[in-house]
Formats: sequence, C-alpha cells, structure tokens
Amino acid sequence: MTQVSKIDPQIELVLASSSPFRQRLLGQLSVEFRTLDPNIDESPMPEEKPETLVRRLSIAKARAVVSQAPAALIIGSDQVAVHQGAIVGKPRDHADAIAQLLSSSGKTITFVTSVALLNSANGNLQTEVVPFSVRFRSLTRENIEHYLERERPYGCCGSLRVDGLGIALLDKLMGDDPSALIGLPLTVLVQMLEREGFRVL
Repeated sequence: MTQVSKIDPQIELVLASSSPFRQRLLGQLSVEFRTLDPNIDESPMPEEKPETLVRRLSIAKARAVVSQAPAALIIGSDQVAVHQGAIVGKPRDHADAIAQLLSSSGKTITFVTSVALLNSANGNLQTEVVPFSVRFRSLTRENIEHYLERERPYGCCGSLRVDGLGIALLDKLMGDDPSALIGLPLTVLVQMLEREGFRVL
C-alpha cells in the first residue's frame, strides 16, 4: 500500500524491510505505507561494534531501495542482541535457538536497534540507535522446547519473540521504548517523521 503525508501529498512512506514484525509495528501508527525488500548483505565487519553494525545496516537498507522510491521517506532498521559483549543474531536452526536461550537463562541481554529515515528526494538522513535490555528467567530445557514448538521464533534475534509467548521467558524489561525490543523504535521514528513534515497525529 502507498502512503501520502497529511501535510505534503507528494511524500510517500516506505518501509525497507521484509520483516512482518516491523510491518505490524509501523501499522500501529495508522499510516499507509508500502514495503520494499532491501536484500542486502547483513554480515558484520571484523570487530564491528553492535551499535556501529546496526546503524550501518539500517542506513544501507534505506539506501538500497532509493531507486524504487526516489521521492519518499524511507525507513530502514536493524537489530542485534548483545550477550556478554558478543553479538547474537537470529538462530541458524532449532539447535542454535536452544543454545541461545540456554545461554540467556537467568541473564540480562541487551537488544540494540537502529532506525534510519532517509528522505530520498533531498538526501536528508536521520539515524538513532535505541538500546533495550531484558532479564531472562531461569529456563529449563523443557521450558525452551515448549516455547520453540509453539512460537517458532527463528526469525528473531536471540530467539526471543517478545510480542508473543517470549514474554513468558522474561522477568524484567528495562528501556525507554518497548517497540524497539520488537524491532522498530516507534517513539524515535515519529519524531524523525515530524522533522520531515510527516505528522502521524
């Protein structure tokens, strides 16, 4: 679907993502938008810091679709989980998901999410990195297997689908914007959009 701004009917809103989670989050703002798959290499650079990685990839995703949306506000976003200083991405398979969650049991994990807003008409670029931490309950192998069987969160960083059954794995949430934990920090994004003349309210 295609969105026009309530202020400038020429401004289209584009989400550069194939993630259904980000699509649902952006839909919470009750704005129309279309999605484009950026299809970029998301591999980290050697010794790249989590904040640097997600910022770089969020910008790269937005820029990757400019040719398909040359006069639009393009949203790119990326997220990684950080456990004891190491980047934790999406699980490779079921066994990797089990390993991720066993490693997270009883621990605090920080999810680092970047959002980029690119105005492809004039080149204006805004980015921000938003951290959000969670503390996992002590989990048994049985807890984890049951969760994975029901939720199948293989497309989620750290195997945590917090907008579903994953919330039952946690005992504390710590951060300013819960939407960042799911993958798209809406409070920051709304402010970015308003600075480009696109008002949600």
